Parts: sequence; structure tokens; C-alpha cells
Amino acid sequence: MSAPTSKPTVTEREAREVAEAAREQDWRKPSFAKELFLGRFRLDLIHPHPLPADDDVERGEEFLAKLRDFCESKVDSARIERDARIPDDVITGLKELGALGMKIDTKYGGLGLTQMYYNKALALAGSASPAIGALLSAHQSIGVPQPLKMFGTQEQKDTFLPRCARTDISAFLLTEPDVGSDPARLATTAVRDGDDYVLDGVKLWTTNGVVADLLVVMARVPKSETGRGGITAFVVEAGSEGVTVENRNAFMGLRGIENGVTRFHRVRVPAANRVGEEGQGLKIALTTLNTGRLSLPAMCAGAGKWCLKIAREWSAAREQWGKPVALHEAVGAKISFIAATTFALEAVLELSSQMADENRNDIRIEAALAKLYGSEMAWKMADELVQIRGGRGFETAASLAARGERAVPAEQMLRDLRINRIFEGSTEIMHLLIAREAVDAHLSVAGDLIDPDKSLPDKAKAGANAGLFYAKWLPKLVAGPGQLPGSYAEFHPAGHVDLSPHLRYVERTARKLARSTFYAMSRWQGRMETKQGFLGRIVDIGAELFAMSAACVRAELLRGRGEHGREAYQLADAFCRQSRIRVGELFDRLWTNTDDLDNKVVKGVLGGVYEWLEHGVIDPSDDGPWIAETPPGPSGRENVHRPVR
Repeated sequence: MSAPTSKPTVTEREAREVAEAAREQDWRKPSFAKELFLGRFRLDLIHPHPLPADDDVERGEEFLAKLRDFCESKVDSARIERDARIPDDVITGLKELGALGMKIDTKYGGLGLTQMYYNKALALAGSASPAIGALLSAHQSIGVPQPLKMFGTQEQKDTFLPRCARTDISAFLLTEPDVGSDPARLATTAVRDGDDYVLDGVKLWTTNGVVADLLVVMARVPKSETGRGGITAFVVEAGSEGVTVENRNAFMGLRGIENGVTRFHRVRVPAANRVGEEGQGLKIALTTLNTGRLSLPAMCAGAGKWCLKIAREWSAAREQWGKPVALHEAVGAKISFIAATTFALEAVLELSSQMADENRNDIRIEAALAKLYGSEMAWKMADELVQIRGGRGFETAASLAARGERAVPAEQMLRDLRINRIFEGSTEIMHLLIAREAVDAHLSVAGDLIDPDKSLPDKAKAGANAGLFYAKWLPKLVAGPGQLPGSYAEFHPAGHVDLSPHLRYVERTARKLARSTFYAMSRWQGRMETKQGFLGRIVDIGAELFAMSAACVRAELLRGRGEHGREAYQLADAFCRQSRIRVGELFDRLWTNTDDLDNKVVKGVLGGVYEWLEHGVIDPSDDGPWIAETPPGPSGRENVHRPVR
């Protein structure tokens, strides 16, 4: 049997069809964020704030205490940064602690933690070392346990979950050297041969791949008489013959991450290891990520907490012009931003996590918004911390320690957080993914109107359906509770800051956002999908509104429980006021922007019109290919696979 030698060639439309077929089509449960984008502020879906069960709290807190003790006594973050590797004894200790099985059911040997406490654990471990956070997250959020939990057979669960809970590290392999967010061009193949599939191909940026024992691999199965074919998921033993880890990649941050290039050459995988049916691979991947994405904002919220701690301690100790730098307004504004945003990120995370645990709502948009917003805001907070620290913020922790000062790894935090804007869907891709879900209701009733391939009868039918939908929907966008002064009065308890105006603002602004989206669809119709700048701003507005809502609801929860309620209300108020300014700027940029001009400039750049502007510098890059050629075949390189036993 010979492996295919050519990569699939697909058109833009074909690529979109593959992505569309992979997304969940139906909305069987309510969604707060989906309603928000439709101009309906369903506060009842998130307030009162959902709460975990007492036994879940007890079990979760018990593990957090053990994890904290382990991280404080066994994890040397500076060593991991210096050696660019998590020591084997630390990984072994995490296994013994049960950290590999935090989300795995107790009947399979796991800890059975809720999503809420899993995320608290990731924030804690990630603050000790972001590389450890990445190791645990990649293993459980997108590695073998989660896909099997949702789509695996009982036999697969019985076989693999006990291993994943205690001994075996897993990795998720989708990306290829020439395939990122366009999986329609996936080149790795899996050809049926009796009771096996034979895998051939190369995977890039395989987080945990260097040390993994088990792999979830996405490969293209050719269509046959017995199978539908398509992108399919497999559980693969990393030590199988023909599996070679050809390189351990190094990055600007997360230096301890075990990320590599993995080649498959005629790797035989039992058909029993196929997860789901042929062609379900992308749907499995996207569904897994619906909650799996919450791991990144968990670590982003943890980073915000650390940034706030360092900013507070440093700004009180450092004096300039006769007073602590925190009391200078230029610095104080940055500290206020870090404090308010950290509160909001934790509010978004805890609300989304508890909603995931209750499983009453569809949180695919909420989780995506949490990932998008968390990764962007955490990066900004770390950048502001570096600025607050000045030259010491730019200096490495090792250098600070060498000259006798506290070893604060602010610059490392900035480097480590940068990948989160790319990991598990870049900010740009997240904008498009969320925008697609946000306009789903419109496309469901009016999509055929703007589809050039639809017949006139289909368009006529769509027009009639759209008329009925918009006749009921549009009038509801004119007025609402946000215009009534007494609305949301429960968020103005005696002796506290008044948060009710912010919720009224969210209600009014949600309707304005929906009107703007409708106007844009009417204006651009089929070209709407090309207006990525506009769609990105729409999503960013929705993210701010979601964060404001979560912040207010969490503040009220803490007040009701007697846990720093007054201070929580102050932080929520500060965040909402800061957020409203950002929302106003985003609305202004919906219609006043340089998008069209930017497109013209881009074409000029690609056409070489401005090449003269590049003269006068030296390019230190070498002359290698932009994308490495990865033809199928046996590996000619040393296998650097390093399982930890």
C-alpha cells in the first residue's frame, strides 16, 4: 500500500463547506450570549449566579489544597524557565497527585472534578509555571480524555481513561505544516486495511506530543464502498511503529512546553481506536473545544491575579517625586485597569464554568468569548505590568536576582501569555467563529437569499420566511427595560455602588448591536462574510457586554454571600465604566474605519508597489522555505519522543 503524495486542493467555498458541516447546527438549549447578539438581554439565564453542589466544592477544595502544597514545595518555576523543561520528577508527582485525571470520572480512576474546580486548578498550576498549566490543559481539555468522554465507546473509555487518569499523557494532533485554521486541506491520511487503518502524514505544533503516551490524531479517510470517509479522529499509541517525533519546538514563551513535529509512516491503528464515525473528526474537535476552550481563560485569570499582586506590592514600595508610584495618576490608571479586568475575567470564567457544569445552557459562544476576551485582556494586563515595573519589567528574573533584587518574572509572563492569542483558535479565527454563531438566526431564515447557488424558488421561499421572522423581531429592538430607570433595582442594594445603570446599558446596547448587525447584513448581503473587520468589532462589543453582565452578577453573588460584597461592587462598577468606553469606541469604528483603504494598501504591498519602503535594512533571516516540505514517507531523523515513566 502506497501513501498518497499530493495534498488536497480545495476552493474557498469548499473550505467553508467543510467548516460549516463540522459546526453544531442546532440550538437545543438556551444561550445567554446568542440571545445577547440577537438584542435580547436574558439576565434570567445567568442570574441568580449558578452555584456548585456542596460535595463538588468539598472535593474540589481538598484537591486545590494538595495542588497548592505540591506547587509551592516541588515546582521551581525559575528552573523550568532556565532548563526549558519540566523536570521528570515534577511530572511524576503530578501523576501521583491525580492531576492528570482532574476531569476524568472517579469510576475510571480520576478525581471527577467539576469544570469550575478544574479551571481553578489550572489557574493555580499555571501561576506556578505556565508550562505546567499547558501540560495539564492540553492533556485533559483537548487530549484523549475529553473526546472519549463525549464520543467514545464504552470499550474505549474502559481501555484508555484509567491510563489517562494516572499514568499516560495525551496530546491532540490536528495542525499540519501547511494547514492551520483551514482543515479542509488536511493532508494526513488514514486508509482502511482490514481491521486497521494505516496513517501517513506529518503533524506540527503537537503540544505534549514530545512526552505523550496517547495521541488524538485527525486524518483524512478516503471515501469507500463501506465508509463515508472524511476527516476522522483516532486514538493512537505514541510508541507505535512508524510514529516519530522529529523535532522538539522552541518558542519565545512557555519554554517548558513539550511541543513537537510528529511524523506517521504506515502506522497501523486498530479500527476499534476510531473515535466516532468516519467524517466526524472535525465535529468532535469543535465540540470538544466548546468547553475545552475554558482552560485558557482560566490561566489568563490566574495571570491577572498575579499581575495585580505584583503591581500592588511594587507600586507601594517604589517612590518617585515624593510618593509611591501608584499614587501618580498615569500609573494608578494601569493598576485600576488590572484590578477591574481581573475581577471581570474571573467573573466570566466562573460563570461560564458553572454553566458548563449545570449543562442547562448551550455555552459554545460563552466559552469562545471567554477564550477570546481572556487572552486579549491578559496580554494587556501583563504589558501594563511591565510598563509599571519600568526597566525592571524588561529585565529577566534571573538578572534581577543576580544583582540582589526580587526575581519578578514580569517579562516572562508577557512572553508566556502571548501564545494564548493564537492557541486553540487565533483571535482572528475566534472573531469569525463567534460571528458565524452570532448571525446563525439570520442565516437560518435568510441564508438562501444571499446564497448565489440557490434557485429563484428557494430564494422566494427564504424571502417569505425572513419576512415573518423580521416582522416579529425588529420591533422588539426599539425599546426595552434598559430605558426604564427602575429596571434591575436588585443591583442597587443599600450602601453599595449602583450597578443597575450598567445592566440597563447592556440591555440597550444589545439591541443596538443587533440593529447594527441587521443593517450590515442588509447592506452587504453575501459579502458580509468578507467584512472581517466589521465582524470582529461586533464580536468584541458582544464580549464586553458579556463581561459586564458577568461582573455585575458575580458582584451580587459575593454581596449576597457576605464575601467582600462592597469591594466587588466597586470593582464591577470600575470595570463596567472602563468597558463602556471601549464599547463606544468599537461602535464608532463599525462605520468609521479604514477597512477599504487597508484592503487597497494590502494589495499594493503584495504587488510590490511599496517595496522601496523596505530598503535600508538587513534581514537576518536565512533563506529556508517559508513552509517546510513534508512529503509522506519514513522519517530520516532521530526520534526525540521522551515518555515520562
